[in-house]
Amino acid sequence: MQGRASRAGRAVESVFREEHGRLLASLVQRFGDLDLAEEVASEAIEAALVHWPVQGVPARPGAWLLTTARRKAVDRLRRDQTYAARLAVLQVEADRADPAPPADADADLPDERLQLFFTCAHPALPDEAREALMLRCLAGLTTPEVARAYLVPPATMAQRIVRAKKKIREARIPFRVPGADELPGRLPGVLQVLYSVFTEGYAASAGPHLQRPDLAEEAIRLARILRRLLPAEREVTGLLALMLLVHARREARSGPDGELVLLEDQDRGRWDRTMIEEGLALVPVALTGGPAGPYGVQAAIAALHDEAADLATTDWPQIVALYEVLLALDPSPVIALNRAAAVAMRDGPEAGLALLDELADEERLRGYHPYHAARADLLQRLGRLAEAAAAYRRALALAGTEPERAHLRRRLGTAESPTPNGAMDT
Repeated sequence: MQGRASRAGRAVESVFREEHGRLLASLVQRFGDLDLAEEVASEAIEAALVHWPVQGVPARPGAWLLTTARRKAVDRLRRDQTYAARLAVLQVEADRADPAPPADADADLPDERLQLFFTCAHPALPDEAREALMLRCLAGLTTPEVARAYLVPPATMAQRIVRAKKKIREARIPFRVPGADELPGRLPGVLQVLYSVFTEGYAASAGPHLQRPDLAEEAIRLARILRRLLPAEREVTGLLALMLLVHARREARSGPDGELVLLEDQDRGRWDRTMIEEGLALVPVALTGGPAGPYGVQAAIAALHDEAADLATTDWPQIVALYEVLLALDPSPVIALNRAAAVAMRDGPEAGLALLDELADEERLRGYHPYHAARADLLQRLGRLAEAAAAYRRALALAGTEPERAHLRRRLGTAESPTPNGAMDT
């Protein structure tokens, strides 16, 4: 009996992780209230933990959870007529504003999940709330898990999520997919949320660890879902390709004790070749059929890194050219920084430093430690050690994770003594 209970518990956890977004989206679409949907989804999980050890795991566990959750929602609405009336009004208003399209019975994934993507990433919500909702509602992370991902207390994250739900409710943000005329303006926001979640997982902004692989993998999982829902959107494909090609290096980015390992020093044999092959296959799809988008171009840059045998044989001229395309699409100082790093690899440290110095007045880069670390590296390679040490100190003061700080302390030590230095991690 205990073995069956254990198996049932693992099955519930597995189904919950895989089906949570689908379950929640279906409930929100049916009842129009995110809080109610979350509550009855949790109650359905609790019911599964009670019944599945006795009755066995059903053949269609996701359908079992959805049916159970719907029944619990109906029971709750019957008990609370005021609540039910309010939901009915909201549903009527939503239907009048934008009648839902008929469901495709043959679709592998329900349209409701796409609606939830766009609701969680609605432009009326603050950036931090979008990411929190995406992880809470679509990835199925608990509030404490989301809080740990962003290094804030659970109570703070809970308040953030509550405020976001309140904003959705009070602003009458509809649970719907934008129309064809709205999609080009809204999709970038959804992609940006996913990419922000991935970036926090791949390169944590603060804390004791360099990476949060669990967070990066949740972002990749959500990107796969989004691509299945929007297969014709090339930037969705580009984002998925970019994530795969970058995340493939995760094992080589940290040493045995969690220390930072630069690209030049990584054991490329530890890169995930299966993930790289999958990403490489997606890059042409993202770049053909029309003008390239930012994520497709970034994926192409990542592909060139992953295809190279080492730093010396990397196609730096092509990478510089792609960064110039990317700058035209998104003229941000961070992209300009990355281009300068690539130019330094192509033309030498003096050329790269000249470009970095042109960015010195960019407000966004003043508090961005990779900028100061890049300047320090180039100054050191040019033998300007006192200036390099000052730049390393500035980077050290701004770095967020302990592995990054430890790395910068080591580099500062080499700048304070006449030791040779390597190349940058671009």
